[in-house]
Amino acid sequence: MSLPGAARRVRAYGGQFLLLAVLTLVTALLITGVPRVADRLTGQGLTEYVAGQPVARRDLTYSTAPTVFPPSTRTAVADQAAELARIEDAMPGVVRDNIGRRWYVAQTVAGRLRGPTLAPEKGLIDVHLRTGTGLEEAATLVGGRWPESGTTRAGAIEVTLAETIAGTLGVQTGDRFQLLILDQDDNVLKSRPVELVGVWRPNDAADGAWDTLPSMLKLTPPEGDGEPFVGVAYTAAGGVDDAVATGWPVSFGWRYRVAPERLEARRLDELIAGLDGLDRSRPAAATLSQGVDIPLRRFADSLAAAQTLLAVIAAGLLATLAGLTLLAARLAARRRRAEFHLIRARGGSTGAVLRRGLAESLLVLPAAAGVGWLLGGLLPGSGASWRWVLIAGLLATLLPPLAALAAGRRAGGRSDLGGRSPAVRLTVEVVVLGLAVLGAFLLRRRGLTAGTVDPLLVSVPVLLAIAAALLALRAYPWPLRLVSRLAARARGSVAFLGTARAGRATSTGPLVVVVMAVATAAFCGVVATGIETGRDTAAAQAVPGDLLVRGERFTPDTAERLAELPGVRAVAPVLTIPAERPYADRAGRPAPITEVRVVLVDGERFADVARQAGVPVSVPGPVRARADGSTPLPALVSPAVAGELADAGLADAQGDRPAWLDVQGNRLPVRTAATVDEFALVGEGVRRFVVLPWPALPADAPHQLAPTGFVLAGSGVDAAEVDRVAQDGQRRYLRIGRVDAGDKARAPEVTTRSAVRADLGGTGVNGLLVFGFVLGAGGGAALGLLGLALAVLAGARSRGQVLSRLRTMGLSRRQWRGLLMVELTPLVLVSVLTGAVVGALLPLLLTPVLGLPAFTGGVEVRPSFEPGLVAGVSVLAMLALGFAITVEAVNNRRLRLGEVLRLGEES
Repeated sequence: MSLPGAARRVRAYGGQFLLLAVLTLVTALLITGVPRVADRLTGQGLTEYVAGQPVARRDLTYSTAPTVFPPSTRTAVADQAAELARIEDAMPGVVRDNIGRRWYVAQTVAGRLRGPTLAPEKGLIDVHLRTGTGLEEAATLVGGRWPESGTTRAGAIEVTLAETIAGTLGVQTGDRFQLLILDQDDNVLKSRPVELVGVWRPNDAADGAWDTLPSMLKLTPPEGDGEPFVGVAYTAAGGVDDAVATGWPVSFGWRYRVAPERLEARRLDELIAGLDGLDRSRPAAATLSQGVDIPLRRFADSLAAAQTLLAVIAAGLLATLAGLTLLAARLAARRRRAEFHLIRARGGSTGAVLRRGLAESLLVLPAAAGVGWLLGGLLPGSGASWRWVLIAGLLATLLPPLAALAAGRRAGGRSDLGGRSPAVRLTVEVVVLGLAVLGAFLLRRRGLTAGTVDPLLVSVPVLLAIAAALLALRAYPWPLRLVSRLAARARGSVAFLGTARAGRATSTGPLVVVVMAVATAAFCGVVATGIETGRDTAAAQAVPGDLLVRGERFTPDTAERLAELPGVRAVAPVLTIPAERPYADRAGRPAPITEVRVVLVDGERFADVARQAGVPVSVPGPVRARADGSTPLPALVSPAVAGELADAGLADAQGDRPAWLDVQGNRLPVRTAATVDEFALVGEGVRRFVVLPWPALPADAPHQLAPTGFVLAGSGVDAAEVDRVAQDGQRRYLRIGRVDAGDKARAPEVTTRSAVRADLGGTGVNGLLVFGFVLGAGGGAALGLLGLALAVLAGARSRGQVLSRLRTMGLSRRQWRGLLMVELTPLVLVSVLTGAVVGALLPLLLTPVLGLPAFTGGVEVRPSFEPGLVAGVSVLAMLALGFAITVEAVNNRRLRLGEVLRLGEES
């Protein structure tokens, strides 16, 4: 066929080719753009996730134990500094490629610092001497100078201190001290004079140079009574070498920080394998400490689950686009059926019809695929393959000529008498239904296969949607025919004619496409809601209130002071003992039971906190009981502990042989009241626990119970004020005489439920999830409406003929609108509702293999049919019905229905 002739036909049927071109362009854009956007969001999420990790999970730290070198050693620091490059060179290439900054330190063991300017009330002070790379560049002098040779002319080691440490100790530049190694009896074993030559301030306290422990920026509190504070002084390499030469033990460390911006998601598995192999390449004298693989493994698990979800969503959209393209090609061929019949009647061969259609397609569809590929390439990211675009463009180009060939082979005459053989249709439906059931069974049986995309996983939802649509097509004409019989007995013809035509509708393809599109959108909505609910549950398990305070011990009146803060509505004290072994009797005879976590909580107050905070926490009756400790306390125990207690014959339900627990010096009898798998305040992952009600101990009890934490409910509560009150309560409890031991204890931690919830949903692959859900929901709804439009257009000819005949018999415009409404409503409702039901049931089938707990902190995701989905489906159905009626009205106006009877069926 000639090119000008093909161009004229394309122009004559421009609307049909425009629709095919748009569908081809969108398909190419989806194939190209989705992987690129997913790659960008994945890289961005990986960078942010790793950057937000604590230092211990970003650093690879090699260190040696303190070693005494021979007195003749003069360059120990310089010799070990060369290991910084050698260790990195020995790393696997993928690990080495992701290393950003690196540091080397040499540090002596701590020595007791003594001097005339150190006041006795400052307590005992131990100081390490440290030198290394990047320290002077990361700080600014505020007094004195940096160490030069390491020792002064008088033989004292030159040291500098952070401004915070110097201020705390009350020392100044020029002060001299003695650094001593003492034995257990405080006898001096070694001694070196040191001189403070400078005081500095860090340029950025968050700089990685200061992350080596112990910290150089502040004094480390004592670990116990009578223990010293620990500080670190910076000196030059010569200062450490001088200490080494006198037999001072020294250790070395080499630290490598992973650069988040260098990480690539596609190399995660390779990087994790490389980290696992680091221990084989480390120096023999060094030990390796690293936790980088922990966040990387978690991210990899989340990424695998997100990619699986995105693959399911993309498969649904691509299948819908393929169906729409096929429907558009068939609709275009049907409109030109007379043309193809005329070609065959004049002796045209099958090849002539194919060449004619192919020439027209080649003018439009390959260019549309190319434009979609170019537009997708403009999106940031990488990972799109042009091969899939080429395949999609080739298939789209072949569809119109094949549809023309099928239309040309079909004889003319009444279209309502032709059609597919019932046996063939039944065979196809049975095969599709069997494949869908078999695929779903195999998917649940074997789970996912290794790799980014499981072919069975992406095909099963599509097969199930097609099977559901075919079943709906088989089922919905029957009730319509019953309604039509009832309408035939009533007055008026609109209801009868509308239901009769709707019951005889046989448009299989459009309904299948609409069901796939709506099912994809509903699937996204149900899964997204399930993930959000799971995250809310995880946050409530971590913080079963609005705020959670944990610390060492607090004075009992701290609860009242917290309750007085603005916005606080309820407070419940909590006492947690991480590990405690039960006793067989009050005297302390050991019981054959391993350690358990013990939690005491005021059940009534805790239930009030949960209710005020709106957290769905179950507080069983035994925890709400009132007891004074003179009788066995009712306990909630985990199944593992309950089994051991039963085997030991302890803690029976009646309390005849109670088990005994030591709680802050008080021996409390315990009986088993109930066995529970979990309790909100126990902690994540704890499987051995005992939960007791808070007892009202008598005044002569050995020790009054001191809470170790609090759960608060309130809106607009200032977390900083809560922290201030908690620190004050802990400090008051731990204050002993004139010695304030509060600084020695672990500082209280204040955690808000909103912060935990934000952390679950604000990092990692959350951006990829949002993108996938928005794409699936929005794309599915839009493609569903387009499918309905094609379904309406597919039957527009026959409806136009019926309408023209009825108008000649006196049908009014109002009755015509009613007839149109009655005929189209069943099609719209069946397609939308079937798609919604399939989309809501798919998560129940796929949840066990999708790995959704990776997005919720390990909490199981339970998809459910939410009221919001019902409302969304209702709105979509009404919108679809209005859209279908609008399309029909516009099409009827364009066809000029008065001419249909004069021009005949094929006009």
